[in-house]
Amino acid sequence: MQKQIISTNQAPQAIGTYSQAVCVTGGSTIYLSGQIPLVPETMEMVKGDISVQINQVFKNLAAVCKASGGSLNDIAKLNIYLTDLNNFPIVNEIMAQHFDEPYPARAAVGINELPKGAQVEMDGVMVIEPCDYPY
Repeated sequence: MQKQIISTNQAPQAIGTYSQAVCVTGGSTIYLSGQIPLVPETMEMVKGDISVQINQVFKNLAAVCKASGGSLNDIAKLNIYLTDLNNFPIVNEIMAQHFDEPYPARAAVGINELPKGAQVEMDGVMVIEPCDYPY
């Protein structure tokens, strides 16, 4: 098995020992690492409420999807981590602005804390034509 590492400067750079996304050579499944609401150009948290944070996370995920040869609509499974599950209706509202039906399978998990004090993080699995990075 050979892995293709996918990276873009349109999304925050990895702040640990991970890649933004990985595709197994010749496969069609892209594994998207978790994105928090960092602004790629500054690597600082976006300023604003939970809605602003959620939109930034979708923007970051979209950038990695694009670098992988796909889009948010190619995500088959989306995992959402929230420090306050009361924000789940806001996630639903904003997600409907970024995805077309049929929507991906999804999990939402309430957790105690996220890196850099983020209120939301998302990761996912995207399925596209066999990857032949870079796009």
